[in-house]
Amino acid sequence: MELKDRVALVTGASRGIGRAVAVELARAGARVAVNYAASEEAAREVVKAIEELGGQAIPVKFDVSDPEEVSRGIKEVEEALGGIEILVNNAGITRDGLLARMKEEDWERVLSVNLRGAFLVTRAVLPGMMKRRWGRIVNISSVVAFSGNPGQTNYAASKAGLVGFSRSLALEVARRGITVNVVAPGFIETDMTAALPEKAREALLSRVPMGRAGTPEEVAHAVVFLASEKASYITGTVLHVNGGLW
Repeated sequence: MELKDRVALVTGASRGIGRAVAVELARAGARVAVNYAASEEAAREVVKAIEELGGQAIPVKFDVSDPEEVSRGIKEVEEALGGIEILVNNAGITRDGLLARMKEEDWERVLSVNLRGAFLVTRAVLPGMMKRRWGRIVNISSVVAFSGNPGQTNYAASKAGLVGFSRSLALEVARRGITVNVVAPGFIETDMTAALPEKAREALLSRVPMGRAGTPEEVAHAVVFLASEKASYITGTVLHVNGGLW
């Protein structure tokens, strides 16, 4: 298998896109750390699904925005599986609202999890990748980082920040055999989008040239490709998975 025995950490992997990424990485042969912040039961279900495929996985709880928890979590993964070679920064939250009425804590929390979290986790795993002179970092952004979306200034800013973060880091570590790329999903069927009112869903779908929402697995396939040797000469780029929306 393409990623046989590689060690991967996927943040926010208990549901949605993160879950699909964890499962597909395991299907490709990686040993996977399934990060979660709150839902232990859901994370263990992902681990079980991976084990049923014949793969190896562990659940690991930590808040990506807390430096001490990140440090503890990374140590736990390394002790259980080995040095982390593939990192997928997927953990993300939304706290939508028009900017004129947005609370500072809603701005700060979204930026803290979505952008600062990626910085903290990446910084923690980077020394090991640099020492081994091999690594794959894939950051999950969003179509709204490019198109914008009313009521999501905080979310869009955090996801756009990931793009600049990734392009700059890619230049820093390219000579160490580490690639850094971004996958930017469009309208994907997840718990988050399932909670949208029907009219809002229909309005979103009407903008997608393919006429349907994407699946978490379709995003996961893009991530696995970027984590593989087949993408060894690709770094600092954004791969859009959005059915033509952008």
